Amino acid sequence: MKRKPGPQKAGPLSEAEEARLQRLEAFANLLDARYLIPGTRWRYGWDGIFGLVPVIGDAAMAAVALWALSEARSMGASRGTMARMVGNIGVDFAFGSVPVFGTIFDVAFKSNRRNVALLRRHLVQTRSAAKHRPSPGPGQQH
Repeated sequence: MKRKPGPQKAGPLSEAEEARLQRLEAFANLLDARYLIPGTRWRYGWDGIFGLVPVIGDAAMAAVALWALSEARSMGASRGTMARMVGNIGVDFAFGSVPVFGTIFDVAFKSNRRNVALLRRHLVQTRSAAKHRPSPGPGQQH
């Protein structure tokens, strides 16, 4: 019997967490790496396309990128992880807003993919640490 493809449990993450991360990764790929530049290995997405309109396009994509930040918060990302994610969004917006250079930067920097990778790494580390933490003994607090 063939098994249905779908979210697979990855180490310490629950199936629901893995499914959410896979949705975020698909979203990040749409924004950062959906299309291939013919004759190269360079990929770009809607962030690079919208970035062709300086400032306005980058502001729109920064607003869209905040959805991943909201998801990270609801999944229990630390303040440090979220701060790094905000930093990536800010760098993408600031440098991406510069005409011509900004579009090249948008294609190369891929802030959305970076942010999802940060979130995945944080969740795996914290879930792994929680699984390996010794249980409190009788009479000890959690």
